[in-house]
Amino acid sequence: MDIALLILAGFFMLIGILGCFLPVLPGPPLSYVGLLLMQLQSEAPFTLNFMILWLVITIVVTGLDYVIPAYGTRRYGGSKWGVLGTFIGLVIGLFFTPVGIIVGPLLGALVGEYIAGKDSKDAMRAAWGSFVGFLLGTLIKLTASLFMTGYYIANISG
Repeated sequence: MDIALLILAGFFMLIGILGCFLPVLPGPPLSYVGLLLMQLQSEAPFTLNFMILWLVITIVVTGLDYVIPAYGTRRYGGSKWGVLGTFIGLVIGLFFTPVGIIVGPLLGALVGEYIAGKDSKDAMRAAWGSFVGFLLGTLIKLTASLFMTGYYIANISG
């Protein structure tokens, strides 16, 4: 039974890493499921504190993934309309995955800035900020999933 759980946990770790790049799959939550599966072994490899810590990290990272593109828009000079456009673009983009998750916030920020009366240069800068935020969110998700995968590998090899 332990071997089957380890194989299934490994599958979730790999899917979790892929989910960091494929917006349809929630990367860190899937990696966390892999850790949970490992806990079902005859001897649980991790402490309760470890599991709670990674649950909190997973929740925070997943939440940040939706906030960081808006922060990027604001950081690159976007107005409240650009930030609102980023959120609306993200929601609409969810229906057109995987490309919509990337393009939606960018176009939303651009349209929001045009509504705010910004010129093309400023609107494009805010939209670029949304894209930079998307890339940063992806990097944070990938880092969390890779750390969880590292704990998985350390557990099966040691």
